[in-house]
Amino acid sequence: MLTEKIIALVLGYLLGSIPFGLIVTKLGGAGDVRAIGSGNIGATNVLRTGRKDLAAATLLLDALKGTVAVLIAGAFLSREAMIVAGLGAFLGHLYPIWLRFKGGKGVATFLGCLLGVYWPAGLVFIAVWLATAWLSKYSSASALVASLASPLALLLLGQRDAAELFVALAILLWFRHAENIRRLLAGTEGKIGQKD
Repeated sequence: MLTEKIIALVLGYLLGSIPFGLIVTKLGGAGDVRAIGSGNIGATNVLRTGRKDLAAATLLLDALKGTVAVLIAGAFLSREAMIVAGLGAFLGHLYPIWLRFKGGKGVATFLGCLLGVYWPAGLVFIAVWLATAWLSKYSSASALVASLASPLALLLLGQRDAAELFVALAILLWFRHAENIRRLLAGTEGKIGQKD
């Protein structure tokens, strides 16, 4: 059982650590995404290149690496291993070894893992994100609220083990959004569609 968990953690980490934002922008001729905006490798910063197609590709791929890690572990190992693979994928995205542990903020990968573990909860995340974005016009606030709703949704849907994982992931996600939270409180956070 411990061996399975170690395998799942390593598998998840390696898949999660693939820096798709960096790869996509370089292949798309948009340069190094780390040199613009926030320097982040996630879809929000990729959007600052002015290439919506590259941002969409980054969002999709960053989500899929979480989903794939979880589904592989679930198919070949166990339910417990699937949960651990989700943790590994999320940590891999936040702290990729290939980029000196400087990764993204984890929103897309959080959603991807959630969809892989229990897709109805993933739909809750999407619905809460969209509703919050419509009301607030802040992408970061939408992610923060949706991440809080996710473990609660899992718990209400009878997925206690997954709920425990996503409490941990939500804490990490909030930690990675510390600067965004400060800007939200100060009223200086950029709104969706707002130019830098």
